[in-house]
Amino acid sequence: MLRLLDIELHKLRYSRSAKILIFTYFILITFIALIASIEFDLGNIHFRLADQGIFNFPFIWHFNSYIAALLKLFLAIVIVSMMSNEYSNRTLKQNLIDGLSKKEFVLSKFITVLLFSVISTLFLFVVTLILGYSFSDFTEFSIVFSDMEYLLGYFIKLAGFFAFCMFIGILIKRSAFALGFLFIWWIFESILYGVLEWKIFRDSDIAENIMQFFPLQAMSNIVIEPFSRLNVIKTAATQIGSELDKDYGVHWYQLLIVIVWTVLFVYLSYALLKRRDL
Repeated sequence: MLRLLDIELHKLRYSRSAKILIFTYFILITFIALIASIEFDLGNIHFRLADQGIFNFPFIWHFNSYIAALLKLFLAIVIVSMMSNEYSNRTLKQNLIDGLSKKEFVLSKFITVLLFSVISTLFLFVVTLILGYSFSDFTEFSIVFSDMEYLLGYFIKLAGFFAFCMFIGILIKRSAFALGFLFIWWIFESILYGVLEWKIFRDSDIAENIMQFFPLQAMSNIVIEPFSRLNVIKTAATQIGSELDKDYGVHWYQLLIVIVWTVLFVYLSYALLKRRDL
């Protein structure tokens, strides 16, 4: 395991673009604090996010997990590029010549994916604690460490998304086309959801029950948007005669769906590589 991880880290160490993207990703997570200065005007309602308790425990775990997950594209570019470079630089073929099996090759990539996910989750944990203790009105131990399931959801979401990127990188080989495919797949799921929701099942829950099994939608369902939990949003919705009734929890079956997809992406990556004549 450590040998395989060391091989991948050695490759990343000499990739300037990868280091810049990874550095940018973690810097942007620390910039979550800048959200505190954002102000909105909703009709006669004026509010600043910092005054709405977004950094209060335990809400901050949900909020930060959602915002940080939006930035995952930076690491996705690193992973897709990492795969395409194996083909363009012929390091994949050289690794196999040097005695690395195709199974070990895929495993080394997946270990790197898990490492990115673990480090990202730990970094988010530290940043959230710092922001929470700096701004939160509630710092009791029992409150601070409640709702920690959002961090677990964040980790599973990242691991699944990065495994998807790894598979696409092996499937398509070129990073630009692989990222384009990722974008097209997102559009495909969005269009399919719209067709099921508005044309076939007419606003029923059936569309959501079907779409929850698609990879990107399944990942998105783990940590949904937190903004409608804010009192000012609920108040505005009430004033216009709308009631917000959402389930914001992280559920085991949502995690299980993404875990299954993660395992499937790793297996498909290996199966695809095994069939190819390199």
